[in-house]
Amino acid sequence: MRRKGRLVAVALAALAVGAGAWAWSQSRAPHKGFSGEVFYELKRGTGTVAMARDLAAAGVVKTPWHFLAARLARPRTALQAGEYRFTEEASAAQVLDRIARGDVYFVVLTVPEGSNLFEIGELIERNGLGSASAFRKAASDAAGIQDLAPGAATLEGYLFPSTYQLGRRTDMLELCRRMTAEFRRVWKELGGGANVQATVTLASLVEKETAAPDERALVAGVYRNRLEAGMRLDCDPTVIYAALLEGRWRGAIYRSDLERQHAYNTYRVAGLPPGPIANPGRASLEAALRPAETTAVYFVAKPGGGGRHVFSGTLAAHERAVASYRRGTARQRGGKAPAVAGRKKARARR
Repeated sequence: MRRKGRLVAVALAALAVGAGAWAWSQSRAPHKGFSGEVFYELKRGTGTVAMARDLAAAGVVKTPWHFLAARLARPRTALQAGEYRFTEEASAAQVLDRIARGDVYFVVLTVPEGSNLFEIGELIERNGLGSASAFRKAASDAAGIQDLAPGAATLEGYLFPSTYQLGRRTDMLELCRRMTAEFRRVWKELGGGANVQATVTLASLVEKETAAPDERALVAGVYRNRLEAGMRLDCDPTVIYAALLEGRWRGAIYRSDLERQHAYNTYRVAGLPPGPIANPGRASLEAALRPAETTAVYFVAKPGGGGRHVFSGTLAAHERAVASYRRGTARQRGGKAPAVAGRKKARARR
């Protein structure tokens, strides 16, 4: 009897091995039971059986047993939570490999330096991550930055421009938290001072006024000099921002924009605007923290200068630079001088 029992045990073991080998071989067979693309979200704490059932229901694996057989061969492998995108046929073993690697699906969102809330919202909407209005609503709550900048009315200025990897169903509040966390990291590295709001506001003006890296500290120095002298900043990007806030931006600056009384219109109101007009990058933040020592209080674009400027310490020198700009621009346009309104660098900064 003892010998018969051993034979039965051996037979059962052989059957189990054979069944396992068959299941394993089946788990290696490619399968695609869906058309187009399929997204599968693996939530934390999901069990293997539930995972196998969901993948089979989505057509990613042929049956739950195929995935379970692949899992049986790698029982201790950690599986990574996240959303996965499937477009091609794959075996259950390959599906398991992807989930073990954490090959999750994400959208890359690159926010350029100097983007404002309106522009970031448009980027989010274009990338299918959510609506621009939902983002602006989330960014209108400044609670997440007020420990650092108590005067902040929104998160404008503190949504650090960088590249972010996001899921398809990105929560806008979470995105704002990530962007402000990145700002905090950079601000700390730069050794930012106590007056965060004023510094970030100045940095946003610098970011919008010049794209030339070596000019940023100079622009910051000009604005510091103007502030100390009690001069208006006459910063065109603030005029644009005022129009954006009121929903009346027409793609160019008109005389009516310059003359409109608005807290952000630095042609009408002395001092810095109430808050940032964009989200500055690291270089502009550094320039605002450490402006260049300069006697200049004016600057105007160089004609054909690739975004560079001429800096002047006197009104007479500045007016000569403005005249040179207009002559150079007129030559480029076949003799037609640029209009004063709407040409941000053509105006004398007084």
